[in-house]
Formats: sequence, structure tokens, C-alpha cells
Amino acid sequence: MKILLFMLFLFTLPMAGRAEDNSLSEVRITAEGNTQFSLFAPENARSVKVRVYATANAKKAEKTIALKLRDGRWQTEVKGNLTGRYYTFSVNGMQECAGIFAKAVAVNGRRAYIADMRSTDPEGWAADKRPVVKNAVDHVIYELHHRDFSIDPSSGLTHGGKFLALTEPKAIAHLKRLGINAVHILPSFDYASIDETHLEENKYNWGYDPLNYNVPEGSYSTDPATPEVRIREFKQMVQALHAADIRVVLDVVYNHTFNTKESNFHLTYPGYFFRHRDDGSDSDGSGCGNETASEQPMMRQFMVESVRYWMDEYHIDGFRFDLMGIHDMETMRLIRAEADKVDPTILIYGEGWSAGTCAYPQDKLAMKATTYEMPGIAAFSDDMRDALRGPFSDDHKTAFLGGEKGHEESIKYGIAGCISHPQVDITRVNYSKRPFAAQPGQAIMYVSCHDDMCLVDRLRASVPELSDPNRRPRYKINTLIDLDLLAQTAVMTSQGIPFILSGEEMLRDKKGVHNSYCSPDSINRLDWTNLKRFPKVFDYYCGLIAMRKAHPAFRLADADLVRRHLEFLPAEDCVVAFRLKDLEGIDSWREIVVVLNSNRTARNVTIPDGWWTIVAQDGRINLSGLGVAHGPVATVPARSAMILQR
Repeated sequence: MKILLFMLFLFTLPMAGRAEDNSLSEVRITAEGNTQFSLFAPENARSVKVRVYATANAKKAEKTIALKLRDGRWQTEVKGNLTGRYYTFSVNGMQECAGIFAKAVAVNGRRAYIADMRSTDPEGWAADKRPVVKNAVDHVIYELHHRDFSIDPSSGLTHGGKFLALTEPKAIAHLKRLGINAVHILPSFDYASIDETHLEENKYNWGYDPLNYNVPEGSYSTDPATPEVRIREFKQMVQALHAADIRVVLDVVYNHTFNTKESNFHLTYPGYFFRHRDDGSDSDGSGCGNETASEQPMMRQFMVESVRYWMDEYHIDGFRFDLMGIHDMETMRLIRAEADKVDPTILIYGEGWSAGTCAYPQDKLAMKATTYEMPGIAAFSDDMRDALRGPFSDDHKTAFLGGEKGHEESIKYGIAGCISHPQVDITRVNYSKRPFAAQPGQAIMYVSCHDDMCLVDRLRASVPELSDPNRRPRYKINTLIDLDLLAQTAVMTSQGIPFILSGEEMLRDKKGVHNSYCSPDSINRLDWTNLKRFPKVFDYYCGLIAMRKAHPAFRLADADLVRRHLEFLPAEDCVVAFRLKDLEGIDSWREIVVVLNSNRTARNVTIPDGWWTIVAQDGRINLSGLGVAHGPVATVPARSAMILQR
């Protein structure tokens, strides 16, 4: 923080959380009832103007005012309260834009709007409270896209594809029954690829093409043309989830813009917010044509202040950083520090990689390998993911779930929460060269997410028996379910933070599409009839999550506790077995054994002698017990998990 304050002193621009007139907020109503505009633009700009419009589509501005440079900012004050008006900025006669910190916008986000934000608060908003989660490892994250979740008629939800779908009793009841306590919503800020004036076209996008970072996306509202509606409905969604004790994690995409030349960053301060190669061309670590420069003081301030704004105005409980490896570590640490001021349990995690080479020193970037240097920030474990189902780079290659040996050490590494563990040989782990997590709460454990084939499609593409035309359909579906449940058992019994893609609990597929970012609803939508077709899947997921939440041994918050209580047991190829031991004072179960068997036949595993209660076996889970077993040998059926306790 001292470093930050020094840098901001040099630039005379204090951080978020200070007086609003020193923040990046570009419009402010003064105590006297006047309207102030300010903009960060080049000090040598020939002209900086703000245009005020009566309506979103007015061709002529009511006012055009020149801003003057003062204390490093271009500023002006207009007599009267302009709430309800629209405005744009123009620098050196370039294309008009909404500025970089618009809080409300017109349809399609090209004009900003002056909103009375308190008028957008739903009834009871002031009393809205963040659900209590003591430690990062207590989260169970459910990644959700608004259209995927609710657009299909089979969902039975009235507000298909909208924020309000997540306020409906059926949606809330489903999430509550499943047992998750954090919903990760894919990008829900205003993005560029959907024409909000033609929603009847039903165009689809994940939303990783940012336009206005601090305004909810209009296509997810019931009325994109009325600026207050999207804001109010987003808050209603958060409020409904909070009332159900479910936290809300926002997927944020500060690493790039939808394009460079038309971005608000470029139109207000050309070149400043982006990194460049030595020849002056745009660096492209995002794979989307540009990468932002988080190390630049004002980009850094923008990110910190934006995160703070979402926490304060929208009561957001966590942030998932897209391509976090593009951002510098110092900025991520400052974001963590800002979140701590609000609530130290706010979750911050991201993709610990970039999509290409960045124009910034690799050892200063927030990569997975440097996560241990960023306390309180987590990264996705692709080690565990790919060891279970096969590499991201080849949809048809299999791994542990396909009965391929050699992936056991990587799975053990994931089960330990990606920390240093005396029984994990890091030299045999698939990607990490050293443990990336200092604490288990820095590792996100998963087998599938929106970005890549979903689990069902990946299994069908990589496990030969599931694509064999000579196999009977019933064999295929039973094998598919067995492997699906085995995969999620590994995720849910691992230390760290478990993460599942929405719809996995109802055996979701995407027709084999690897990258469905702009595929139609027919590919991306959840088929809710699968809940009735495959009740075993949903019941098992519910049981796994309930077990994890009821038994702290699966979510130890300290690395030393993991090393002390987690012991791996000897096992054959394609079997991973571990024991959680000496749990007195930690868990109501004194001892737990978990065995994951991906072989095509049953396997015997040596376990401690004595009587055990079987709580999971053959794709069923019951915390009261399914039967008993007696050591020193447990027989685990093919392609399944067994969990025992005593």
C-alpha cells in the first residue's frame, strides 16, 4: 500500500475509496446541485469536450462544453443537476465515447447516462448482507452463464436468459438443493458483441469482449433501453441469491478490450492503457488483439477502483479474473488489499496464464506459477483438470478417467490443494515445476468449465468405449455416468476450492462443441429434463457437496494441517487412495478414506484395519452409511469411487 500511495502522490490521483472527486468517476453531482465532469486524457490534448444529450438517440447535443486541464485531469462544472441526461466525451475530435468509468449507459453502451444510483436500489437493498463464508476453502463454486441456465423452456423459468431468472423460486430452489454457496456468473458487464436493439435475433456470446466495465449488460435485462432497469435487475439478482445464502462472483475481463481503436481506453487516451511491442504494434497476450497495461498507474487505479465499485454498489462477493496472467502481480496484490478493506473473505481467483506472449517481464506477471507470491489470490489447477480428463490441447486424448496410467501424481497434487506435500513428487506432476499454492485456498479444483468441452462431451470424445458404435446405448450411458461421478468425487474431496460448471449436475452436453462462445442456444442451453432422465447424477452431486460442507476435513484451510492430516495410501496404476487421519477436534468423523479407481475392473486397496462405514459406493452416496467394510482390504468397483469413514 505504501508503494501505491507513493505512486499516486506522484500522479496526484488518489485511489478508490477516497473522495469521489479524486476517483476515476467521471460525473459527480455537487452539494450545490451542479454537475461536474472529469476525464483522464493526455495533458497535451488539443481539445477535450463533453457533449450532453437529452435522450439516448438525440442527434444534436444540448450542450457542448470544453474541459480544462487542472491537477492532471480535464474538468468542468455545469450549472444544474443533469441527472437523467446522456453524455459523451471527445478527445482531439476523435469518435465520441462514454469514457472509461461510466456507471450507466444507453442501449449498446455508446453514450453514458447520469443516473441517480439510489433510485436503482430494490426494496431492502440497504439491508442486503453478504453470506457468511469463513474461509476460501468453504466455497463451492457454480459457474453459470445467464442464457445457458435459464433460456430453454425446460427450465420452467419466466425470465429466460435474464438477470431476473436468478430471482425466481425454482432457480433458487435448484441451487439450494444442489448445495453450492457461490455462483460465478460469466461476464455480466456491458459487452460489445450483442446488439441490444435486436434481441429477437437471439445472438449468443459469453461476454469476453468488454465495452463498459462498470455497467451491467443490457441484453440480460428486461429493458436495455432504460438505463436504470439493468442496474436494478442486477441488484435484485444479487439480493435474491444473498437471501438464499449464496454468494455472487463476477467474472471480470480487465486484460483486453473488444478491439483497440474503438475502445473507450483508446478514445480517451490513445496508447496509454495498452502494452506495445518494441515496434510499436499492440502486444496480444490475450489472443484478442491487444492486452491492457495493468502496471500503468491509471490502469492499475482503474482496476482497483472498478473492483471496489462492484463490491460497494452491487455487493459482489468475489471476482474471477480472465487471463489473470496478463496482469502484474503488484496490481493483483493491491486488488486483494482493497477487497480486504470491505471483507477479507471476498474471493479472488483467476486463470494463471495468458493466451500469448505479453510485453512485460514474465516473472512479474500473475501466473499460476507465482500464485504463492500473492496471498489471498487463487488460480485454477489445470494440473488436476488435465490429469483427470486429458490435455486442453487435444480433445481426443484421455488420461486417468480413460484408464491411462501415469497421471496419479498430478491427481495427488490436486487432492493436496497444490501445496507442497511430502508424499507428492512434484517432478512427476504434469505442468507445475513447484507447488504454486502456499495455502490450499489458493487452488481452484475443477474438471470442466465454460471454456473447453464440458465434461460429458470430453468423456465421449476421449474414452473409446463411449464412441464405439458396437457398444449398446445403455452401456455407454452407464459408463459415462460412472466416469462423470468419479471425476467430480476427485474434485469435491480435494483440498482447495471446488468448482463445477452449471449443468454438470444434470449431465449437460454441448453437442461436442469445444469453443461455444458464440454458438446458439441449442448448443449452450441446459436441458432441465435431464434431471428426471438421470436423477442419479443430481443426487450424487448433492450428496458430494453436502458431505464436503458437513465435514471440515475435506476443506482444511492451512497447508500445515493438510500435510499433517492427509496421507496417501499405496495403490495400483489408475488408482488414487488417501486417508484423512487424526481428525479429533476437526471433524465428527475420526478418519476418512477415499479411493478413486478408473480401471475397467475392480481393485483391492489396503486400508487401515478395523471396521469402516461406507458412505459412497457404486455411484451412490449416503452420509448415514451404505454398509460396512473391514480392513485391511477394501474392494472398489470399476470406474468408481469409494468413501469410508469411522
